[in-house]
Amino acid sequence: MPSGLAALLDDVAALTRLAAVSIDDVGAAAAKAGTKAAGVVVDDAAVTPQYVTDFTPDRELPVIWRIAKGSLFNKFVILLPIGLLLSAFLPWAITPILMAGGAFLCFEGAEKVIHKLSHKQDTAEVVEQVQDMFALENERVKGAVRTDLILSAEIMAIALAEVADRSIPMQAGVLAVVGLLITAAVYGAVGLIVKMDDFGLHLARRPSAALQGFGRGLVKAMPIVMSALGIIGTAAMIWVGGQIVVHGLAVFGVAGPEHLIHDIAVAAGEAVPAIGGLVEWLVGAIGAGIVGLILGGIIAAIYNAVKGKKAA
Repeated sequence: MPSGLAALLDDVAALTRLAAVSIDDVGAAAAKAGTKAAGVVVDDAAVTPQYVTDFTPDRELPVIWRIAKGSLFNKFVILLPIGLLLSAFLPWAITPILMAGGAFLCFEGAEKVIHKLSHKQDTAEVVEQVQDMFALENERVKGAVRTDLILSAEIMAIALAEVADRSIPMQAGVLAVVGLLITAAVYGAVGLIVKMDDFGLHLARRPSAALQGFGRGLVKAMPIVMSALGIIGTAAMIWVGGQIVVHGLAVFGVAGPEHLIHDIAVAAGEAVPAIGGLVEWLVGAIGAGIVGLILGGIIAAIYNAVKGKKAA
């Protein structure tokens, strides 16, 4: 009996060590995959604040929480199981699905640009929005969760590519860890950004003149920061969408656009060696953004033409 108990304890200890190693492997793989997806994470954080503007301070964090819950639903209920199934049975389908999502991002970004250039909001519209803030909040949350689905798909696809040769349980573990940590990081950062003006007001009431000045500076700066984030967010949608489509075309043998953008970016970087890496990245992003804007504009034109015919 004692020997049987000792054997059982040895087995439990061995299983514990195996589980610990597996957890360490998942953590290491998740860290590597998360690093690879960092660029899209930054874009996600830049895109989201534009959906929280125009709300009263008491509704900002609840709106962010609603979007964050939608993001978790996207990652864990939709993307994780679909990603694992595609990885196991239809790995070739991941790229065209991502390209479709990228095209949708281009369309949404181009629509925002067109709307900004052609539409001037009058007083009646502002009053109508204020009177129906609940409907506006629901519309904003739906739009944010829809955009998050595409960005999250890109993040999860990057993470999945890093562990494509691992077992399904390992892939599931890595995707779960990456999804949870990235969601917490993105929406935690967004929460801090949108509440920064409230923090500035709090500092402005402190006895210290230095804190008061810093607080007032924050309050004055935040509208500019939010406006800039709106522009950056729209640009990020177009850039990421264009990049997804360009890379997808290269995967299917149409590598001309990707090679052209890469060659121009490399040449631009070599022309300014002191900041070559930054210039190369910037020119590459602009190139992908131009492709995204053109593609998004074409889709928007077709969409609006069809929509106009149906309305007529």
